[in-house]
Amino acid sequence: MRRLAWSALLACALAAPAAAERLTLDEALAAAAAPHPDRRVAESDLAVARADLQQAASRQDFNLFLDGSLRRGRQPEGDWKPDNIGRIVARKPLFDFGRSGRAVDAAEQEIAARQAALLDVDSLRRIDIMARYFDVLLADTQYAADNEFMAVAYVSLDNLQDRHELGQLSLPELLAEEARYQDIRERRNASQQRMRAARQKLAHALHRPGTLPAELAEPELPGNARPVPEYETLLPWVLARNPQVRILEAQLAAADARVAAIRADRNPTLDAEVIGAGYSRESTTRDEVSAGLVFSVPLYQGRRVDARIERELAQKTRTAATLEKYQLDLAETLLATLQEIEWLRGSGRPAADKQVEYRDWALERARAEYELEMKTNLGTSMAETQVAKLRRKQVEYRLALALARLEALSGGSLPPVEGAKP
Repeated sequence: MRRLAWSALLACALAAPAAAERLTLDEALAAAAAPHPDRRVAESDLAVARADLQQAASRQDFNLFLDGSLRRGRQPEGDWKPDNIGRIVARKPLFDFGRSGRAVDAAEQEIAARQAALLDVDSLRRIDIMARYFDVLLADTQYAADNEFMAVAYVSLDNLQDRHELGQLSLPELLAEEARYQDIRERRNASQQRMRAARQKLAHALHRPGTLPAELAEPELPGNARPVPEYETLLPWVLARNPQVRILEAQLAAADARVAAIRADRNPTLDAEVIGAGYSRESTTRDEVSAGLVFSVPLYQGRRVDARIERELAQKTRTAATLEKYQLDLAETLLATLQEIEWLRGSGRPAADKQVEYRDWALERARAEYELEMKTNLGTSMAETQVAKLRRKQVEYRLALALARLEALSGGSLPPVEGAKP
């Protein structure tokens, strides 16, 4: 009777979330574009880069300002008289010989880097959501198995307690069984807590804190069968399209443009200027309206330009070294990812499938023996079947994540595989 009660309790516990709407993997991945903090940081960096572009382009903007002075002056053998001046000055830069153009180039390269970073954040968000989604499903399956093991241990302990009361079992043997039951119960309760923790992490990944998904739909994962190119074919593709490589390359180009813009500070400038003025003291040497060209040639600027150039070159050297190091790490990561995919497909999946096949057969045999009252190991067989299914799920989920990482390393797309069906 107690065994039936525990089975009913397990069925209720597993069916309780069914009333809630099931969350699918596609629905979860759609939340990658939600205003998650990681995405907002990347968006703000892009907004800063665009503002820098506007600032660089504004160097050629038309300027209008009011210029004035209040003063008194005295001519030889004369009295002090007001000599106030008010002017409206309009000035438009005509040529700065590379300053603004190079600054705009640098800003555009920074925008390209920030756009690549935003795409990278979206890819990483999708992988994180996928991993958290799988964690919930694995936690649920692990809990189901541990709960079944605990139910079996409880029935066994209950039977041994009855035998102990009848004097058929010694106290040490009963205590040993109680200790085993408590260990199994501890694992089951830990699995239950992992279910709650996994759901909270998924809710945070979806940027829905406080709204824990109750039930998740099992994903089909058709992409797990897609063909994967060889390492030698994929490496140049990845090096050319990887988001982080594009970010660092754009930053290198921006550094070159900034160095050129700083060097242009040694060049002259040419502005057009129109002035309308009013004076409190009339003079034949003063113009009420004037227009002309203002030509400025820097003759000496100290170490200011050289110091700025040295700083930019040092930053460029650091970025170049970072890019070279990342490319080496990227090649290693790519190889490790391809090897993981090959191992999961060639070894992990067949082993898990065969284990499931065996446990299904063993479960059917245990069910038949249970019905014939030959053995009472049906509960253990059910739990071991859950463990086998958990192993297969782990393989498929890990394979899906490895393929998603491979796609992210490739900038979102993989090259076609020769001979593969479209």
